[in-house]
Amino acid sequence: MSTSEPLILGFDTSAAHCAAALLSGDRVLATAHEDMGKGQAERLMPLLAEVIEAGGAAPGDLDAIGVGIGPGNFTGIRISVAAARGLALALGIPAVGVSTLEARCHGLPRPITVIEDARRSEVYVQAFDGAGAGTPRLLVTSDLPHTIATPRVTGSGAAEAAGVIPGLTVLAPAMPLAEAIARIAAARRLDPDLPRPAPLYIRAADAAPSRDAGPVILPS
Repeated sequence: MSTSEPLILGFDTSAAHCAAALLSGDRVLATAHEDMGKGQAERLMPLLAEVIEAGGAAPGDLDAIGVGIGPGNFTGIRISVAAARGLALALGIPAVGVSTLEARCHGLPRPITVIEDARRSEVYVQAFDGAGAGTPRLLVTSDLPHTIATPRVTGSGAAEAAGVIPGLTVLAPAMPLAEAIARIAAARRLDPDLPRPAPLYIRAADAAPSRDAGPVILPS
């Protein structure tokens, strides 16, 4: 594919989905979104290959990769981050980790608070304004009336918050998640201090180390 515009692949598996978008400059060349509760590890790479092909490109044409780093599903985040690191290394291009909370409000007016359903009567919350972003937090849903300080909210938990907090305006996302991740990555790909993508975990892991004693290792 011959183009003077940077070609950016963005993808995310931080929730029960596989999502990807291919951008050339400001144009969306191809997208895909498949809802799935499991099987992301097997489906992600074929899905990315399909999106790249649908956009008339080849993996070697990519200029950067954007990947959703969470918060969200532990396994899903690890799948995407590992894939992004591996692809970036193989292709010799930067990989940009993007918080899914930031991606949810990309293109929306600020100040705004993103409220994402974290299940178990909890939500992920982060406020964004013209100066930057606040600290992402995991809150009990009942605590929302004491913590939302912006007039606008967005995200999968925004409607519930608006039902108990008078005066809130709920905004729909400006674009699909994978597209937002790709657009943010495009803006940051040339940052000389760009860190490698790393999972953004806010909730503690569900799995705990086994309490059983390990096997006895005999001396050689």
